[in-house]
This record gives sequence, C-alpha cells and structure tokens, in this order.
Amino acid sequence: MTAYETPEDAEDAYYDAIDESDLEKMMSVWSDASQTVCLLPMQPMQHGKQAIRGMWQAMLNPSMRVDITVNHLQWSNFGEIAIHVVEESVLVPAMGERQPPIYATNIFHKVDDGWRMLMHLNSPAPPPEGMMPPGMPGQ
Repeated sequence: MTAYETPEDAEDAYYDAIDESDLEKMMSVWSDASQTVCLLPMQPMQHGKQAIRGMWQAMLNPSMRVDITVNHLQWSNFGEIAIHVVEESVLVPAMGERQPPIYATNIFHKVDDGWRMLMHLNSPAPPPEGMMPPGMPGQ
C-alpha cells in the first residue's frame, strides 16, 4: 500500500485518482477504519472502505470523466488528525461546462503507514451574492 507522508500527499493522490480514473489509486488513499465515510452530492452516504470502493468503481468509469480544480480554503492539523476545507470546481467534459462550485471537507488521520482519508464530505457552495432566494440567511 502506498505510504502518504503528509495529509497533503494523500489529498493530492485523491484528486489525481479522480483525474486519472484510477480506482486502485483512489482506494490507496482511504483509511481501513470502520468510521470511514464518503458523502458526494446527490449520492447516498457510503460507510466503510468496501462501500466507498463500490461507489467509486462506478464513478471512475472513463466515460464519466470529470476535471476538478481544487482551491484550498483552510488546512487545520491537530497532531494525528488533519481537516482540509476545499472548493471544488468541476468540469464535465461531456457537457462542456463547469458546474456550480462544491465545498468539500477532507478529514485525514495518521496511521502506522502514513496518512489516510477518513472522511470526504461535500456540500454545494452558496449561490453568488444577490442570487439567494428571498428570506434566506445572509441577505
């Protein structure tokens, strides 16, 4: 199994696996811990490495390829836990247009052989200022 020396290395491998449609690289990033969770937009939450593998196996089909640009918003490291908040800008080449941005939280933990992803959680970014429906917070 690949050893990731830093949480940043593991995160880079995660996004590289998506870019390369590489299931084995994707799964090398994930922790074996029972608390491992992946929640992607419009997908049911997946618990455990086997469920996560099944979801990514379907999604990493080269015909469903996406191009993700990542903007790092905040990195917080607490000893053996690291929390990264990023903004993902997704281009679906088959559609030819960028999708609205998505915020993601990537949580990593350090294990004997390096850093592994424990949780990946997504949320749609709020609409641009002035585009919020009436009565929504933030207006």
